[in-house]
Amino acid sequence: MKHTAAAEKWSVFEISCDGKTEGNPFTDYNITAEFESPSEHKTVAGFYDGDGIYKVRFMPSFEENYRYKVFGNFSDKEFSGEFSVTAPSEDNHGPVRVHNTYHFAYSDGTPYYPVGTTCYVWELQNDELIAETLESLKSSPFNKIRFCVFPKSYCYNSREPRSYPYEGTPIPGSLVNEDNVWGFGPDSQGNCWDFTRFNPKYFEHIENCISKLQKLGIEADIILFHPYDRWGFSTMTAFQNELYLRYVSARFSAFRNVWWSFANEYDFIKNKSVDDWERYAEIIVESDPYGHLRSIHNGVKFYDHTRPWITHCSIQRAPEGTSDWRKIYGKPVVIDEMLYEGNLQYGWGNISPQELVRRFWEALCRGGYGGHGETYIGKNVWWSHGGVLKGESSVRISFMRKILEDAPSGGLKPKAMEWDEICAVPEDEKLAADTGYHLFYYGIARPAFRNYHIDDENTYSVEIIDTWNMTVEKAGEFKGRFRLDLPSREYIAVRVKKV
Repeated sequence: MKHTAAAEKWSVFEISCDGKTEGNPFTDYNITAEFESPSEHKTVAGFYDGDGIYKVRFMPSFEENYRYKVFGNFSDKEFSGEFSVTAPSEDNHGPVRVHNTYHFAYSDGTPYYPVGTTCYVWELQNDELIAETLESLKSSPFNKIRFCVFPKSYCYNSREPRSYPYEGTPIPGSLVNEDNVWGFGPDSQGNCWDFTRFNPKYFEHIENCISKLQKLGIEADIILFHPYDRWGFSTMTAFQNELYLRYVSARFSAFRNVWWSFANEYDFIKNKSVDDWERYAEIIVESDPYGHLRSIHNGVKFYDHTRPWITHCSIQRAPEGTSDWRKIYGKPVVIDEMLYEGNLQYGWGNISPQELVRRFWEALCRGGYGGHGETYIGKNVWWSHGGVLKGESSVRISFMRKILEDAPSGGLKPKAMEWDEICAVPEDEKLAADTGYHLFYYGIARPAFRNYHIDDENTYSVEIIDTWNMTVEKAGEFKGRFRLDLPSREYIAVRVKKV
């Protein structure tokens, strides 16, 4: 047995033990550990990592001395030990949690504003392309990325992954080339895989990618299931799905930057009922001892986001309904898919960068958060493979993120003002009253002027923000009712704050 001598708070502490290899170690044996400190007691399931090695991973939440005991039928022995937990490093703020009903914060209280992107199978590409993606993310505004555990078969995404999650091989002839528009090949129906024997190296590679994202301060929004499949991974039995969920939970849960997305477009996965999704949610809730954020993403039909296991809404839709979704579900609204900037032949993948940026601002000023995607024709499409960002929206999204981070802490909510404008104010009522902060956004409208009235008592400083050209212009100080001349162009915002 071996383990690290110490771990910092909210990092991964790992115990590795030799164990039995007869039969099928993935199903015949189990390993569990109990961790205890003065402030915390958790029981954590482990996993078989191949080559006779069993592991348990633990994320400590306190700067204390811990004791542990490892047990299970994987070995005829029991193991025990102790370790110390040190203070978190400067960039380690812990897991993200829901904060103030509609927003998020890290466990240490630092605000977290999700500015996400989608790269469905970036981590299943070759090493060079993965490195290129990470380099692009380093200089991007994105602090969350959605991606799949299983490989994906769809238009512009028909190459084989670098490896496979199970022992076995694809059925000969299942490959399709990049010219196959929809990317579907013959379905193996699982005949060539042993769904009870995982390929540990496949999952170890994903863990390495999660760790690299963590170092960049990026949350890993992990998609557990999706319908776009030619290998049989979307048609596994309920038993096989449960085995898979417990395995990935044991492997991934101790990483502080993990989020669980149960599905991409759950309603397109026809062989899974609502009862199935509820059962799968129960498994993750039961097996993840840290309560990471959980969502399920729709194609056409929304899931019931009021379900208690769902921590936040992950939505595919235009952002104009954000204010209503807040009221209906009483949870943070993240519009992970608002169509993509690009030039594909399909309507979901060819909106302009201006329109995607507008949608981000609409989501923000309606009290939610937008998601980015990029789909320009080429050898590598960011939305699927990663690589290099080619579009014009990401730098404007970075500008928007700075505006959001400069706002009073805790997130924004919509405020009813004039019928033809949207306005955001601080979610926290005391901050809203103390700061007088108002953020107006006009989108595609091009007014030459607007009339404003916040109150008659206070003086307000006013700035005109060009969200596309990324400029902030001071317009002066005003009290009571006032008229503000505007530049008669699209994508203008106005920021108002008490002097």
